Amino acid sequence: MHETAVPDTEHRGLMGLLPEAARPYALLARFDRPIGWWLLFWPGAWAIALSGNAVLRWDLLLWFLLGSIAMRGAGCVYNDVVDRDLDAQVARTRSRPLPSGAVSVRHAWIWLVSLCLVGLVVLLQLNLRAAAIAVASLALVAAYPFMKRITWWPQAWLGMVFSWAALVAWAQAPDMPWMPGLLLYAGSIFWVIGYDTIYALQDIEDDALVGVRSSARALGKWVRPGVALFYALTLAFWGAALWQLRPDPLALATLLPVAFHLVWQTATLAPADGANALARFRSNRNAGFLMFAACFVVGQTL
Repeated sequence: MHETAVPDTEHRGLMGLLPEAARPYALLARFDRPIGWWLLFWPGAWAIALSGNAVLRWDLLLWFLLGSIAMRGAGCVYNDVVDRDLDAQVARTRSRPLPSGAVSVRHAWIWLVSLCLVGLVVLLQLNLRAAAIAVASLALVAAYPFMKRITWWPQAWLGMVFSWAALVAWAQAPDMPWMPGLLLYAGSIFWVIGYDTIYALQDIEDDALVGVRSSARALGKWVRPGVALFYALTLAFWGAALWQLRPDPLALATLLPVAFHLVWQTATLAPADGANALARFRSNRNAGFLMFAACFVVGQTL
């Protein structure tokens, strides 16, 4: 198991419990790295909470979590199919199932379709407007793996993709005005740019060798101020979203815990230390929860 897992895997023991034949497929969908589906889940959970439906529609939170696990897995499989040649040239990714030969491209496509069918079950739980918005995200998802080849800011595209659940979940509350949802989505985009810039620091040398572009490479020695700027914009948009629904300083005060967390990330970031960057990146699972708490408190007072 140790040989087949990528260096930043979180659950080698859990993967070891699976039948040997199933492990490469679990790794291909990143089931060993739950941080990805948490980051995909949180924007949708925020929108549900901010619209005041976290208690009334608790089942929707579970559907969004299931959808996040399945569609994040599908997105990873698709990304690895597209990037299999590049992944073979990068030390951190060459052990992934496709470049290592543990899974064939044909079987990867079959696994991708299977995960999408789970996503379809989740899609059927949504109202027509939310479902249409969810389907519209597929164009962004399909284009994402190519962004690192044509732009220095693929993290911005990822921000649009990984924040999309906020729009889908907001559409589930048809009586709510759209502006708070759009501001929440915009803030999430900058949050993703910030944390994925941190994540990209792990690959900055390999990316330079193979010609892969990233915001971490674009920012260079200014990466920490850059992340600080992205997180400041994040908090500004989130604050505006909360203010639209509840123009009260106490509503803004609910953002203080997540604001302190993002300041801590930036202040303690060591760009040259890959382990430090990975730890700061993973800590955004906690940032997402703190933002959920803020949205819950404000949403329950509407």
